[in-house]
Amino acid sequence: MQTVTGYFQVAAGKSSFIRKMFEKGLELKAQYGEDAVCDFSLGNPDVPPPLKARAVLHEIADNAVRPLGLGYCPNAGIPEVRQAIAGHLSAQQGMAIDAGNVVMTVGAAGALVCFFRSVIEPGDEVIVPSPYFVEYGNYCGHFGGVLKPVATNADFSLDLGNIERALTPKTRAIIVNSPNNPTGTIYTEAQMAALAALVDKVNATRERPLFILSDEPYRAFAYDGSKVPAVLKLSKFAVVLGSFSKTLSMAGERIGYIALNPALSRLDGGTLASTLILVNRTLGFVNAPVIGQRLAAAICNETVDLAVYKRRRDLMAQVLTDAGIEFIMPKGAFYFFPKAPGGDDARFVDLLLEERILAVPGSGFGRAGYFRLSCSVDEAIIARSAPGFARAAQKALVHG
Repeated sequence: MQTVTGYFQVAAGKSSFIRKMFEKGLELKAQYGEDAVCDFSLGNPDVPPPLKARAVLHEIADNAVRPLGLGYCPNAGIPEVRQAIAGHLSAQQGMAIDAGNVVMTVGAAGALVCFFRSVIEPGDEVIVPSPYFVEYGNYCGHFGGVLKPVATNADFSLDLGNIERALTPKTRAIIVNSPNNPTGTIYTEAQMAALAALVDKVNATRERPLFILSDEPYRAFAYDGSKVPAVLKLSKFAVVLGSFSKTLSMAGERIGYIALNPALSRLDGGTLASTLILVNRTLGFVNAPVIGQRLAAAICNETVDLAVYKRRRDLMAQVLTDAGIEFIMPKGAFYFFPKAPGGDDARFVDLLLEERILAVPGSGFGRAGYFRLSCSVDEAIIARSAPGFARAAQKALVHG
């Protein structure tokens, strides 16, 4: 059987390890059957949307001015949708946000791409705490930006000293993703306040500002009483990006947003907001899907059943513990980022593949020696994987 390492070696370009494993999973399922494969490769939400979604979709269809509401809308989004999301974010972020500082985008990924197109010049640097979501490099790299990973602490918390030492005159943005993909870490309010203070200090001496980009698609996924800090109010140079892909299980609708601190708009006369709207059109997005916009606006204050994800997290923790695999319990999101037994993440993922278990090497997230598991799968799959994890871990430790 072809190993994961070999599979990656023959794959072209810089495509995501996550997608490669997902595609490998499709091959294995076709060969052995769905029930013979435990696929933890892709963070694809499978919990149904809130019950209200069905009624809202019927209402949209019945009340649309055009058939199914499929016409163009303003590039920044439907005005009443922007207003609804602004209200939602005002409560979430603990500050007043008006609709003029919210742009509806094609997912959080679209929001990031629009932001980088608006502010990045060739050679600009974007700092990201490592491990990190691998596509960030592509999003800023489209426009000549250079992703600059910076190591976190051993528990995956922010190392502010490392971030400060990584700053140069070319640094244009710092991405924080909390709850984090791939670790499930939630950065504390004290850490985020310290980061905001650092950014404000740097900007006091700059003409081109340094931004904090808070990428928050997993904001609702916080467990055991953990709180996700409100970032937007910490600095006028803070930008929040989010989506409803995970919180409402609407990944296929591609609905997201980008929100600016209103103080920034007052500072730059609305230039950044206007630029984001322009590039949302000229990058080819034109506008976020209108049905998805209306659906998100109607149910943005709801979530999927988060208890399902907590049960899955707890079950996966037990499976890993029983297999003797070390990990830090994730406080949020729906991922685990355990240490690879034996220390070689690619080799351990190969051993898991022999057990028809799909995981992603930590090298794909900028941290070798670990591997990522997505718990957006049924509990039965997690339970079924237990013997395979135990066997793979034993092989890794016995054969070094």
